[in-house]
Amino acid sequence: MEQNNQYQNSNMPNNPQPGRPRFNMNWIYGLVIITLIAVYMTQGGENSSLRTETTYSEFKVMVMKGYADKIVVNKHANTLEMYVKPEYVREVFHQGISQTGKAPAVTVAIGSVDQVEQFVNEAREQQKFTGKFSYDNSKDNEFLGSLISNLLFFGGIILVWMFIMRRVGGGGGGMMGPGNIFSVGKSKAQMYEKGGELGITFKDVAGQAGAKQEMQEIVDFLKNPQKYTDLGGKIPKGALLVGPPGTGKTLLAKAVAGEAGVPFFSMSGSDFVEMFVGVGASRVRDLFEKAKSKAPCIIFIDEIDAVGRARSKNPAMGGNDERENTLNALLTEMDGFGTNSGIITLAATNRADMLDSALMRAGRFDRQIHVDLPDLNERKEVFNVHLKPLKLDENLDIDFLARQTPGFSGADIANVCNEAALIAARHNSEKVGKQDFLDAVDRIIGGLEKKTKVMTEQEKRSIALHEAGHATISWFTEFANPLVKVSIVPRGQALGAAWYLPEERVLQTKEAMLDEMCSLLGGRAAEELFVGHISTGAMNDLERTTKQAYGMVAYAGMSDKLPNLCYYNNNEYQFQRPYSETTAKIMDDEVLKMVNEQYERAKKILLEHKEGHAQLAQLLIEREVIFADDVEKIFGKRPWTSRAEELLEAQMRADAERMAEERAKELEAKEAKEGNSEE
Repeated sequence: MEQNNQYQNSNMPNNPQPGRPRFNMNWIYGLVIITLIAVYMTQGGENSSLRTETTYSEFKVMVMKGYADKIVVNKHANTLEMYVKPEYVREVFHQGISQTGKAPAVTVAIGSVDQVEQFVNEAREQQKFTGKFSYDNSKDNEFLGSLISNLLFFGGIILVWMFIMRRVGGGGGGMMGPGNIFSVGKSKAQMYEKGGELGITFKDVAGQAGAKQEMQEIVDFLKNPQKYTDLGGKIPKGALLVGPPGTGKTLLAKAVAGEAGVPFFSMSGSDFVEMFVGVGASRVRDLFEKAKSKAPCIIFIDEIDAVGRARSKNPAMGGNDERENTLNALLTEMDGFGTNSGIITLAATNRADMLDSALMRAGRFDRQIHVDLPDLNERKEVFNVHLKPLKLDENLDIDFLARQTPGFSGADIANVCNEAALIAARHNSEKVGKQDFLDAVDRIIGGLEKKTKVMTEQEKRSIALHEAGHATISWFTEFANPLVKVSIVPRGQALGAAWYLPEERVLQTKEAMLDEMCSLLGGRAAEELFVGHISTGAMNDLERTTKQAYGMVAYAGMSDKLPNLCYYNNNEYQFQRPYSETTAKIMDDEVLKMVNEQYERAKKILLEHKEGHAQLAQLLIEREVIFADDVEKIFGKRPWTSRAEELLEAQMRADAERMAEERAKELEAKEAKEGNSEE
């Protein structure tokens, strides 16, 4: 269903559950590091205090003055250390304890240990030294202890760094485990030993008969390669799935793996690109190395445009060199000097025009399989797939749903089915009915209905005249899309909208495009004629009209002064327009002329059907939503009837007959009930 947006204008509470705190190894790591740092900073205690060298004579004088707190002799080093009492620190070192440390000492070189012992005994007898006298051999192990302490400290730092790198890399076990900084060059591809593990086959893919046929041949190659190689044929190396988003490209690749029953490597194009230089190329090589060990197998690269974009021809504007190196590695692995027999590479993208030409050539991606938006019959098949889990009303017509959703992809249809089920549940319905699906389509196209939006009577009248203008113009132009309904109920950013049922034409003619432009301009024209002033409500209409006019002039060659010329440029690295300033001025003039002609045409049609337009606007004000049969009652049968309109009319007649039958049955049941009560 195509919608014409004509008139523009959750926080979740966080309630943590009380409970016991969870054990976390991060606390252990933190405590270990803090302890190591504390030990390192405070190691040596006394050794971290001030040390000063002096002579043996000065040492004897200090002892006799009573400065010595304790004396420690090292026999092997022939030295001694005299620790100074706190009250004499300033006299000896000329500094306070805050500068010298808690245990400052004087280091003295000695000639004989016996001589020192004799002097200390004399000082004790004279009461000049009352401290402790001892021998210390720990200096021999000082270097080893310091080395061990430093090793422990730096070892802890390394452990913390490894832990952080593992967390940054996404976890994983071991130094070379997945997600580790040391395995950054390893492939992140998810491997299925058997494609059947995915549980998806061609039965799960609705529509896309042509694409499935080509993919079925790839399955046959994998299952029975001998049949083709006996005739001299070669198994294709790759297939590129091209199509709009949501059409089922990834689903088709999974179905191929499920049908073939071979190992399946799945990876996204963005997984090759990393912040480290050379990682992308390394991952490409690692991916194909793993695939060779599992051949025959399938490699699937989703969104390959992330890594396969065309390389720059200008070194100064080279862009991302890492991406280009990754692409070069991919080109070499797919068809380089080595051989990759038994490996079929599937890739998917919706931007095939941006891929590098070397990647698209035969021998790499031998086939380009187009997965287009589903047509009417294919949409019916897609609906049948997604309607299976729903509890449906017995009278639901799937053909009608397929006609109401032109241009919808498979993902859009799945969303419609889910939204319809939610709407039915919201209304406490036991089954999902037709109206639920229509509401779901309206919700997806137009947005959520804003019932609380307050508008003045003047604003409501302006919107009604605007939307009635669209409906009137589309009714009296031959190639305009058939009208389904018109609404002035605000939805999303639109204050009003008109729904159409477009014909699915393969080719668009100039006349059809001009009729569509005229219909788009009908809202602004109605404002100018019947409201007396124009507003910003037609901004969406003007945007679509202008884009279409420029497309007709610049790309389709449909203008009078620039006929049969196309200025479309697909080179993303060429920053110069493929036409001159003079031609650009001619384009602007042609677009302005084309739009103004259709605007005047719209005003002329509205003036011819002024009374009918006024009735339609008044009906919109009263009902807020009107349908095609209401427009037909005012203007009469549309002069031109298309196949889509015939189908729509047939459906509307069938719905009317069914509703009449239901009313008749209800009346009969009511009369029978009343008769029984009288008896």
